[in-house]
Amino acid sequence: MKNRVYAYLRASTKEQDANRAKIELKSFADEMSISIAAWFVENESGASLSRPELFKLIDVALPGDILLVEQVDRLSRLNGEDWEKLSMLIKFKGIRVVAMDLPTSHMMIQNVDDFTSRMMDALNGMMLDMLAAIARKDYTDRRRRQAQGIAKAKAEGKFRGRQADLELHRRILKLREAGMSYTEIQRTTGVARTTISRVLKAQ
Repeated sequence: MKNRVYAYLRASTKEQDANRAKIELKSFADEMSISIAAWFVENESGASLSRPELFKLIDVALPGDILLVEQVDRLSRLNGEDWEKLSMLIKFKGIRVVAMDLPTSHMMIQNVDDFTSRMMDALNGMMLDMLAAIARKDYTDRRRRQAQGIAKAKAEGKFRGRQADLELHRRILKLREAGMSYTEIQRTTGVARTTISRVLKAQ
């Protein structure tokens, strides 16, 4: 049986649209002459190991199947211990990870001999570990800078908390007034349906 390809899409919060990368993944799949068997989409933080859709994908995947992601950080911004748990589970299941931003992983799509396959597995594993560590560092650095910025703003009496994107809200309202459906607005703006609903209900 031919190995299947499962696409995984993740966004950090419900304010972001995890489907944003779908077009790029479809285009990549076409370029690589592969078809995507199923899509797994969720809005969860990459720093959390609690991701039902990802584990559902891992559960249904068979040895040799491909887990396709846009970027490695869509798969993990985990700390070292949690990344080790996730990567070991992926290896145990025999799942091959292919990320658009990791060219060495693209070779995992090809059918090669056993020796070459094992060499590619080892190389790809090292690259995944390195990029996962970089993604985690980027996450912690941004969180630290955010905290520092908030502390400074509070000290200067300038901190007002998270502000609504008024320009985006006006755009959503105009699109709705123009007769667009929720789905059309979502495709145009890239925001989640929950955000669209909240903006419209607030009027």
